[in-house]
Amino acid sequence: MKNVLLINPPWHKEKDNIWSGISSVNPPIGIASIASFLEGHAFKVAVLDMHALKMHARDPRGLPDIDRYAVIGITCTTPLIAAASEIVKIIRSIVPAHVKIILGGVHPTVAPDECLMIDGVDYVVRGEGELTFLEILQERDPENILGISRREDGRIVHNPARPYITKLDDLPLPAYHLLPVHAYRPTLGAFKQLPGIGIITSRGCPGRCTFCYRLFGSSLQFRSADHVMEEIRLLHKEYDIREIAFYDDTFTASKKRVIQICEMLLRENMGITWSCFARTDFVDQEMLFMMKKAGCHQIMYGFESASEKILQNINKRTDLHKVLEAIAWTKHAKIDIRAAFMLGSPGETEETLEETYRFAVKIDPEIVIFNVTTPYPGTEMFEWAKKNNYLLTEDWKQYDLAHPVMDLPTISHEKVKEAYNTMHRRFYIRPRYIFKQIKMITSWLQIKTALRTAFSVIVFK
Repeated sequence: MKNVLLINPPWHKEKDNIWSGISSVNPPIGIASIASFLEGHAFKVAVLDMHALKMHARDPRGLPDIDRYAVIGITCTTPLIAAASEIVKIIRSIVPAHVKIILGGVHPTVAPDECLMIDGVDYVVRGEGELTFLEILQERDPENILGISRREDGRIVHNPARPYITKLDDLPLPAYHLLPVHAYRPTLGAFKQLPGIGIITSRGCPGRCTFCYRLFGSSLQFRSADHVMEEIRLLHKEYDIREIAFYDDTFTASKKRVIQICEMLLRENMGITWSCFARTDFVDQEMLFMMKKAGCHQIMYGFESASEKILQNINKRTDLHKVLEAIAWTKHAKIDIRAAFMLGSPGETEETLEETYRFAVKIDPEIVIFNVTTPYPGTEMFEWAKKNNYLLTEDWKQYDLAHPVMDLPTISHEKVKEAYNTMHRRFYIRPRYIFKQIKMITSWLQIKTALRTAFSVIVFK
């Protein structure tokens, strides 16, 4: 039996990033899913969530018995590749040469060559990791393992991609017993009660936005309502979880499934409150009223911009009329709106930035977040920006939604950063908004959350 260690690197955000104060701490669902899958095939697995435990990338050098693992897997997104690289180098300096070190996740999937250049990395797992990781542990011939990239005779070889998993119910629930569950929490302002946790119930997104990398291709796979409820029951019973944040890209993409989940939540009456991510073109009045009845109190919509031209440029595939209609339905259902906008998209000008701000004030959401448009590697927007020499840097630590990494012909990166620094304060420090929030407070938890949010908005620069 091989011992396996799976690591989630820490993400330390700069003080000029609003997410440094309000960010959620979510379980690493990808490696938790791989862990439970491997346990089901008789492997002994440990998970080290360095982010949740507030560890530094250098901390693995102090871990006891790290050399007893035969395989060590590390997941990372683009902003975390530097931390992952540091972890790899430290671990490789400690463990014997026969220990395999594997990188997986979004960034290794889109940049496998770069990741294999990190001294000490044996394999890169591209795409979904459950089956690929299993075959590595089973010591299959590397030439025949779909979905890996590797070195062979001094050159980098990319094996063919592995087909996507189409029946998500065949996968076991994430290995929560290996995670520090009570270290997790939803985004500040996105919960009614605690303890809370984020879960994922589907893979893929119906959108085709140019700023998103489609890790699961054009497919959209759902776990059944029964499978989702099995996970919620586990979290509620074993860990006293009272708040769920559905972090699916578009939780409402299947109306039938949403209604089924709502009916089950109502029938089992666990007292769970919840929030989700949605698109305005994938909600309707019937669904929203059912969601509210079943405990949904907040929906995060990605509006991105108030400019129709910019929405076309990023292939958002929606229009402001439908957006306003969905906003009206959501408010009528008495569900709070968390509005997300992007500053500095292709075609952005000082005028469109102000147009977006005025739109945010007009729709009057309970929470608003202005992110800096970030063209992550592997996206259409990244390729467009690179081809046209608009990229300011490929220092991936700057790809954190707070620092402009493009200098567009229509607006300077300095103007985008200035807007990012000022729009949150302009929105939140309005008497109308402040009075509205005070009227909504009904508990001590809400008071503490409001104070923490206000502090985060005011102090970040």
